[in-house]
Amino acid sequence: MRQVLIYPDAEDGGWICEVPSLPGCITHGPTKEAAIENVRDAIAAWIEGAVFLMNTANRIP
Repeated sequence: MRQVLIYPDAEDGGWICEVPSLPGCITHGPTKEAAIENVRDAIAAWIEGAVFLMNTANRIP
């Protein structure tokens, strides 16, 4: 199940998106919409990195 947490960034005034099921998969944006767009890219990058690790180091993140 993919769950994305979206919450305001108190320091920068933007928005933060975090994917709890993917450790370290977190991003931000100046608007909620931008943060959601960015989290799609972050998820893809996280998966790409995980596949790379599995293929080269036989490790699952």
